[in-house]
Amino acid sequence: MPELLKNRYNDESLYELALSIRAVYPSFQVKDFLNGIMDETWEGLELKARMRQITLNLGRYLPDDYEQALGIIDKVTAGYPDGFNDFTLMYFPDFVEMYGQDESYWDLSIDALERYTQFSTSEFAVRPFIINHEERMMAQMAAWAGHDNEHVRRLASEGCRPRLPWGQALTGFKRDPAPVLVILERLKADPSLYVRKSVANNLNDISKTHPGLVADIAKKWYGNNRDTDWIVKHGCRTLLKKGNRDVLDIFGFADAGCVKAEGFALESASVCIGGNMTFSFSVEAHKAARIRLEYGIDYVKANGSRSRKIFQISELSLKENERKAYTKKHSFADASTRTHYPGTHSVTLIVNGAGRGTLDFEVTAGQRGPHQGKRA
Repeated sequence: MPELLKNRYNDESLYELALSIRAVYPSFQVKDFLNGIMDETWEGLELKARMRQITLNLGRYLPDDYEQALGIIDKVTAGYPDGFNDFTLMYFPDFVEMYGQDESYWDLSIDALERYTQFSTSEFAVRPFIINHEERMMAQMAAWAGHDNEHVRRLASEGCRPRLPWGQALTGFKRDPAPVLVILERLKADPSLYVRKSVANNLNDISKTHPGLVADIAKKWYGNNRDTDWIVKHGCRTLLKKGNRDVLDIFGFADAGCVKAEGFALESASVCIGGNMTFSFSVEAHKAARIRLEYGIDYVKANGSRSRKIFQISELSLKENERKAYTKKHSFADASTRTHYPGTHSVTLIVNGAGRGTLDFEVTAGQRGPHQGKRA
């Protein structure tokens, strides 16, 4: 299992940070700074709370003068090599969010967010600026969309995502994403995959509240540029999983009626937690067709209710009367993202967005692995 990002905020990395600050600001109180961060609450803090604790202590031990404090941070970051990028350094943009929102600091703060995103990310720090000064900040984001640095262009999109994970919600853009679309339009054929992923994720956010709007954008954008096509496909992933007919048609997935699904069956009617559920089926096309195959698992939750998650099997083209058989194995091993619970689950076969049969099976309390303990 990969190391948790929050654990990269540790004794060693924080001591290195303190020494790098003292190297350019000799009066910096290294011991007090570290003790203030790693106090009795530290072990219980998650990633962003740890970041904020670092930021608050930067505020305590850097000069009170905001411009002077930024100057010290700039001297520290000047030592990073070209191309250096580390997400954990987001405490520097967070410093701008915490201490630089006064109107008199606007130019200083905007320039700092632009600099600091190039070796970390300012995607969280820009959000209060958008909320408090939407028109002015979105004009700045539009300017950043034309920047020559991919990290700054990504910030233009990522910073205004309506539903950015871990980020402050932009409820106004959930209601009306029009200001966001101006940014995405400028970035829809960006040469950087890093930027294109952000544009796609932003579209996907918007699709959750405005599916028709995103379907219309997809129709307009798709088929003109290979990079834009990738954005559209990735940005429509939630709509595809929901079987949105307009979006399925854009990508050439024919009506499910032209495909016959047969032999949908489970290898076993039960599976232990930690084991695998296996099912099989075959599909046959009555005419040449583009096919998207998925399955949905209705999981039993801790409270006994059920919730569905969709998984993709394949996208393929079948010739007339062509037949293809599948056997699919699905793991019920616990992971950091999911804990399994005993009870009656179901699996549904989905062809081009339409359900083609549902089978129930029992999940039983089996032997959990050493990293598969129940959540508290």
